[in-house]
Amino acid sequence: MSLNHSNITILKEIAELLNEETEMIPMLKGALSKFLNGTKFDTGWIFFIDSKGKSKLVAHENLPQALAKNDCQHLSKGGCWCVSRYRNDELMKASNIIECQRIEGAMGDSDNDTGGITHHATVPLQSGQERFGILNVASKNTVRFTEEELELLESVAFQMGSAIKRIYLTNEQQEIALVQERNRLARDLHDSVNQLLFSVTLTSRAGIEMSDQPEIKETFKEIQELTQEALTEMRALIWQLRPKGLESGLIEAIKVYAEMLGLKLIVNVSGVIQLPSRIEETLFRIAQEGLNNIRRHAGVKIAELYVTVTQTDILLVIKDEGRGFVIDPKARIPSLGIQSIKDRAQAIGGTADWVSEIGKGTELLIRLPY
Repeated sequence: MSLNHSNITILKEIAELLNEETEMIPMLKGALSKFLNGTKFDTGWIFFIDSKGKSKLVAHENLPQALAKNDCQHLSKGGCWCVSRYRNDELMKASNIIECQRIEGAMGDSDNDTGGITHHATVPLQSGQERFGILNVASKNTVRFTEEELELLESVAFQMGSAIKRIYLTNEQQEIALVQERNRLARDLHDSVNQLLFSVTLTSRAGIEMSDQPEIKETFKEIQELTQEALTEMRALIWQLRPKGLESGLIEAIKVYAEMLGLKLIVNVSGVIQLPSRIEETLFRIAQEGLNNIRRHAGVKIAELYVTVTQTDILLVIKDEGRGFVIDPKARIPSLGIQSIKDRAQAIGGTADWVSEIGKGTELLIRLPY
């Protein structure tokens, strides 16, 4: 069955929008809005579904009151036939949904109006063999959609899937470029500043041995100690730019970094650590910051690391029995790297908390979903 002229026009307009937009969620919302405005469909919503089958509502347009209530609670929670079929690899093309548990749940709420929305059509979003989620659309007082409407829906889903893949590839390329730039900076720091500091350390050591005057010896000794401290800081910075240890695993990388800082790290792991690269690097960066704080502020040389992995999230705890600190609830977070840790965790939907008491150490608790 061929698409009519008006449908071809709307598909061209959507294609232009999808090619221009570089941000994922605005792209999907814009394309969905244009699709609804150019067709007889009244409302629509999009779920992203990860490899574990977990669904997330990422975009919606023109939802009736019952479906939009309480931040789309009826669409965001519970099960439904379309998501189940997608998870079981049974949703291969645009299909009519005879019964929708989410819409039925909204209809059962007597305080809200579904605006005549009782059924919907669904279609998978994919590019080649790679799948991302589903697109659902509905119309008032419509139980079943025509073959032409389903064909149009498949065409839009194909465009969206291709655009999603394009943005993922763009983000991957940007990440590769970022890693390359980090590696370049790390090489430059190692070849220039790091070597210069090492030379100053050797020179100051020679000055200590060559001089007979106590004042001069003490001056050279102070220079040597300050330079050695700067050298340690520089090596830590190079590690932050280019964490070589990650290819051997997250725990091994953290242990090597702690050793480089002169810390003895006691490690306790529960569960199998097999994480997405973004989660792994975030945890490594947070652990780096936490260990740096211990070396600089805690006044101890021993730390404990606890990692617990479940089916839905990972908990990382870093403990020390050092000086500790107290935060005034009304004051801003102190400059101990804690704000950086908090920002990193929140950037991927996680949380960062800490417990500390003067003279009794600090406990940093990180929880990240994956």
